[in-house]
Amino acid sequence: MFAGVCRGGYNAAMKKGLAIKIIISLVVTFSVPVIASIVTDPGTSDWYANLNKPFFNPPGWVFGPVWTVLYILMAVSAGLVWQRGLGGANVRLALALYLVQLVLNGLWTPLFFGAKMPLLAFINIVLLWAAIILAILAFFRISKIAALLMAPYLVWTTFAAVLNFSLWYLNR
Repeated sequence: MFAGVCRGGYNAAMKKGLAIKIIISLVVTFSVPVIASIVTDPGTSDWYANLNKPFFNPPGWVFGPVWTVLYILMAVSAGLVWQRGLGGANVRLALALYLVQLVLNGLWTPLFFGAKMPLLAFINIVLLWAAIILAILAFFRISKIAALLMAPYLVWTTFAAVLNFSLWYLNR
């Protein structure tokens, strides 16, 4: 009986620790688009509205909900990896790769919208795509669930890269 109580207390502490790590991961992950929007001139919407767009360009209202879901999945994924402990080199590498892809993610908006440089933004998104792949592979070694939670982000970034390239090509 004592062992069961001890295990129950341990599980509760583990769950609390995971929840705290996910909350911190949410704050860090969602700070990226907040910072990117702060450093990007709000007057860019006219520039974007006047671009030639491919037939598959989604309506503007799609991006907010999609990115919200993706950022939540990414943060939960990072929290699951972090829960395995920072003592392991694999965890530190995986989280470092996560941070690299977050930085690249955050650079895209100022490059595309702020600097109005779709080609440079495309180069950035290709690097972002590669960083996401590396993060997923590193996460997979630690938690298959964490890696799977990153998969929709990779799919959306692939689509975003094609869209970005198309916007550059149609407006060069």
